[in-house]
Amino acid sequence: MSKTPEPTPPAPNPGTVRIVAGESNKPKRRRALEIGIAVGLVLLIGAGAAVASVVAKNNETKPAAATSPAAELRLGYFGNVTHAPALVGVSKGIIASKLGSTKLSTQVFNAGPAAIEALNAGAIDATYIGPNPAINSFVQSKGESISIIAGAASGGAQLVVKPGINSAADLKGKTLASPQLGGTQDVALRAWLGKQGLKTNPNGGGDVAVNPTENAQTLKLFQDGKLDGAWLPEPWASRLVLQAGGKVLVDEKDLWDKDEFPTTILIVSKKFAAEHPETVTALLQGHEASVKWLNTASAADKATAINAALKATAGNTLPADVIDRSLKNITFTVDPLAGTYKKLLQDGVDAGITKPADINGIFDLRALNVVTGQKTSAAGLGQD
Repeated sequence: MSKTPEPTPPAPNPGTVRIVAGESNKPKRRRALEIGIAVGLVLLIGAGAAVASVVAKNNETKPAAATSPAAELRLGYFGNVTHAPALVGVSKGIIASKLGSTKLSTQVFNAGPAAIEALNAGAIDATYIGPNPAINSFVQSKGESISIIAGAASGGAQLVVKPGINSAADLKGKTLASPQLGGTQDVALRAWLGKQGLKTNPNGGGDVAVNPTENAQTLKLFQDGKLDGAWLPEPWASRLVLQAGGKVLVDEKDLWDKDEFPTTILIVSKKFAAEHPETVTALLQGHEASVKWLNTASAADKATAINAALKATAGNTLPADVIDRSLKNITFTVDPLAGTYKKLLQDGVDAGITKPADINGIFDLRALNVVTGQKTSAAGLGQD
């Protein structure tokens, strides 16, 4: 797996630190920093027009420029089992083999808002990510920033709590965590709490305090009894259950029709896609091959490949029972489940993370459908 030096963001952003599954942790300056980040992000969310202007400028293309394969593709992903198509696709060389002469460079993120910030700043070209940050970017940029080009994983997100918590009512006055303010699990948690009559706000107040926290730090805080629960993707939900004595209060799949909801998708900068459509197609070929590998390999082979990827990225691996439980909760698919996105948008509105908007055009599944030879629907929200 080739890497370029980590991009230097305009301002320090703890969300871009290399936190991956299996990484050990030491106590950090958390509380004041978390509140500062939350307040800053709220201000950012409120500045949609400014963001739209910046992104539109970043995505300007030369009208007469001819397209060509990119010299380099800078790809983002997370060190989560829900990002296994990226983990195995990168570590096993599946994606690189499809890119041909295009160099593959990678960047590992902790959560979606940080990856979106990097993509909109031009530091990466494409990324595996949860759907809500992608929706938020599309809305704030008035459709100029990103296109969703494929799905990657469905399922694999749970609210894990202390054993003494048995219902939503028991959460009043408690402190929960999510990976990052505005991330997919953060939105899911806040929206679910709202439906239970429990108020939250982005600075950690309300009936339930929600503290955006890096996943590895969440595990440590939960083990130390400093958190009452967290809504997390795999393998972190399984780690809280198996390594910290937590129990599942909500399995997110139970909140969706047919138990299907997108956890991980693949998006690309519209500017990059316009300039290098051949490279986007090659990326999708590698992505599809990675998903096929995951869906045909044995459980042992999948665990070995995922652990090899995590070791290469962070120097640590996951216990066999954690990977086994995680994989049982996830379905790997190239279908982004476009029919769920109006609800995902409404959840973001209900959570105070985004605004009511028209998300028609957020999908461009044309290249995916060519690669797979099948018709994956954009559900009226883009091209397929």
